[in-house]
Amino acid sequence: MRHNSLLCSLLILAGIMLATQLANAEITHYVRYESDGASHYGVVDGDVIHTLTGPPWSGGVRSGASLKRQEARLLAPAEPRKVFAIGFNYMSHRGDRELPPHPPVFLKLPTAIVGPGAEIIFPAGADDVHYEGELVIVIGKTASRISAAEAPAHVFGVTAGNDVSARSFQAGDLQWFRAKASDTFGPIGPVIATGLDQTDLLLQTRLNGEVMQQQRTSDHIHDIYAIVSHISQYATLQPGDVIFTGTPGTTSAMKPGDTVEIELEGVGVLKNVIGRPADTD
Repeated sequence: MRHNSLLCSLLILAGIMLATQLANAEITHYVRYESDGASHYGVVDGDVIHTLTGPPWSGGVRSGASLKRQEARLLAPAEPRKVFAIGFNYMSHRGDRELPPHPPVFLKLPTAIVGPGAEIIFPAGADDVHYEGELVIVIGKTASRISAAEAPAHVFGVTAGNDVSARSFQAGDLQWFRAKASDTFGPIGPVIATGLDQTDLLLQTRLNGEVMQQQRTSDHIHDIYAIVSHISQYATLQPGDVIFTGTPGTTSAMKPGDTVEIELEGVGVLKNVIGRPADTD
């Protein structure tokens, strides 16, 4: 009985310490932006962006230059060499499918990545193209065969993402290359946030202003650290790589002219418009 009581006390103490650390953590927003024909990384301070000498996860520091936020065109906040994604990571989306012992992983392409404000363009032949609002992990430190307990040290921060999915391609192809990795099918942004409790954030998707998805990331079947650990057993994660972590609830089709917004608590709103399909004049 004493052993059980001591264990409970230790668990409560650990929870209090974690809550205190999170409460005292400083939330910082990082961006990547275009100005005067060049792209830069920056850190946001109110309505000012302070330019960094390089990516913040690679030691970039303030260069001394700055500009007003409204003067910069925000880009995708990371330039990943690898883009991973997790399927069926909420029970509300998974339905009655059998639970897997590990996160189900598929690949997107770096060329799918676009930033806030960019148009999503359906490729030729694509129809029934859906939004999928998601939390996206940004890797900050090389990770190879690490444990879930080690994973927090390798995660730089999180951003919002839209795992755009062409259901007609998804159903008919051998792999999900066209369905998930077509150009513009991976919007992320607007910022990368650090200092958040990344395991418990409110995620919301709006289509033309109407709320279509809403759930907390604490409802992930596989949490972000289990995901990072699992992927690292097979592929080395490198700084700047990103991982889409799964979408909640149900999804529906978008059409040209629609506006889709993915809002992640502590990160902000990723807003994109559906452009004219690529096979139209």
